[in-house]
Amino acid sequence: MKKTRSKKKIIISVLCVLLALAVLTPCVINAVVMLSASKYIISADEAAGRGADCVLVLGAKVNSNGTLSHMLEDRMSTGVDLYQSGAGKKILASGDHGRDSYDEVNHMKQYAVGRGVDPDDVFLDHAGFSTYESMYRAHDVFEVKSAIVVTQKYHLYRSVYNALGIDAYGVAADKRVYGKPVYNFVRESLARCKDFFMCIFKPEPTYLGEVIPISGSASLSDDTEY
Repeated sequence: MKKTRSKKKIIISVLCVLLALAVLTPCVINAVVMLSASKYIISADEAAGRGADCVLVLGAKVNSNGTLSHMLEDRMSTGVDLYQSGAGKKILASGDHGRDSYDEVNHMKQYAVGRGVDPDDVFLDHAGFSTYESMYRAHDVFEVKSAIVVTQKYHLYRSVYNALGIDAYGVAADKRVYGKPVYNFVRESLARCKDFFMCIFKPEPTYLGEVIPISGSASLSDDTEY
């Protein structure tokens, strides 16, 4: 009987340790990502005139009627403002254009051009299917060495942490209250854990393709072939 009870205690102890690790590990990783990235998050005024290679705007949902979601509209509005303030020499719109029926990046470019940005200054990354892939491709495909990254604050920590060799600073694009804050918090907490390990092992993104230097003509990025 004593041996049986002893085994049960060991099993319970092991399960408790595993449970504690399962709870604490994501918390620790989130803290590491946020603390590491926080010093690279700056205001729009601090970014003005920096002359980075580009203002990198990360994609978000485009509505079925072709309008930008509130999140994406605010990212593009902030991105254009930063470009016009001299924060970056070009705009790199990175998002999901993995199928003909859904296109984030061309709608992002239309917004920028509608705000008076030279079309040849707006580069399109059609295969920015995730934050990690957007940053990886910015460095390897578009040869970006310095960038001002634009997205909402909750997402900005992970975006800047994913710099992958880019001298990256982030500016938050929070212009209103967005829906589903609890969902966004939980999703982002899990995503930080995923990208923490992605940054360690550095797997290649879904697509790479030919180099399109950010210093050249944006027209070279209009083609959707990978």
